[in-house]
Amino acid sequence: MSTQQAKQGFTLLEVLLVVAAISILAGIVIIAINPGKQLGDTRNAQRRSDVNTILNAVYQYSLDNNGNLPSDIDSVTTSSQVLGTATTGCDTTCGATTTVASCVDLSQELVPTYIVGIPTDPQTGTAANTDYYINKDANGRITVGACDPEQGATISVTR
Repeated sequence: MSTQQAKQGFTLLEVLLVVAAISILAGIVIIAINPGKQLGDTRNAQRRSDVNTILNAVYQYSLDNNGNLPSDIDSVTTSSQVLGTATTGCDTTCGATTTVASCVDLSQELVPTYIVGIPTDPQTGTAANTDYYINKDANGRITVGACDPEQGATISVTR
């Protein structure tokens, strides 16, 4: 048996080169995938869905009540109302629009008949402050939107 045959396996240099190559490729893949952006896009998709769900529930309520909207929605067109149960502090958390200090609780009118529960923002929402807002304009049209969408997106629907 020769000395050459007894030496099998990889040298330390070969192993280090393979590990370095895999590390470089993994870094490139992570940068290309950009998980922060992907997660933000996913949360924004949830916000779009929630905004549509809330608006549909309000209009279903309106259809069943002779065109009347839930009584807690105010007629002030210059400011919106954040959805939630909090009585103060709702005017400081919404970056998308001007809101009033007290949240509007639509759960009495909408839950469970028109919606299972009032949705909350996937990142920052709570039952006290959902981080979704609602506004009725001078023509009676309703706008529902997300207070703090990510990546500079604007998420609102008006009907």
